[in-house]
Amino acid sequence: MSFPTPFYRWRPHPWHGLEIGPNAPEVVHAYIEITPTDFVKYELDKTTGYLRVDRPQQTSSTPPTLYGIIPRTYCGPRVGKLMGEGLRGDADPLDICVVSERPIDKAEVILNARVLGGLPMIDHNEADDKIIAVLENDPVFSKINDISKLHGVLVERLRHYFLTYKLSTGESKKKDVTIEGVYGKEHAMEVIRASMADYDDAYGGG
Repeated sequence: MSFPTPFYRWRPHPWHGLEIGPNAPEVVHAYIEITPTDFVKYELDKTTGYLRVDRPQQTSSTPPTLYGIIPRTYCGPRVGKLMGEGLRGDADPLDICVVSERPIDKAEVILNARVLGGLPMIDHNEADDKIIAVLENDPVFSKINDISKLHGVLVERLRHYFLTYKLSTGESKKKDVTIEGVYGKEHAMEVIRASMADYDDAYGGG
């Protein structure tokens, strides 16, 4: 019996075992950790590749879009330098938010995402970029090619979510988290390229 190529005898690690996609950085594979219906923050366990419960949300904040990571990316010195001199990456895979017209309520799925732009988030003096993309074959959003064409309310909801999702009950603001504006597709692709190079340095290419 012949197996398809590629064939995985065991479950590949979502960060290291999956591919970033043949058309990166414009279209990337995204591994989804959280959906808009989740009131619990799930996060990829770096050792096992399974989803771990990070924390139940203490406020009513939920992600406005699908939220996950781009495989084989790493936020290291190159990503940090794009954010500003003296900053470093957060040593995690690059985060991605994916807009979809039809509700997707399952996590641990893989999808193709067309990159539109991103949010330049700094968390405790570390670059923690949030790439914003649309589901590649989405019937409503797939023709959008830059974040400037995405409805401003949705972008502001994403910004608000990331400024508040770590709040505890009674807190109104995190002093060490900032998001100054947004950036477009070209800079987002530069961030992805930098994260790919940082990954190769940290874990080796191929």
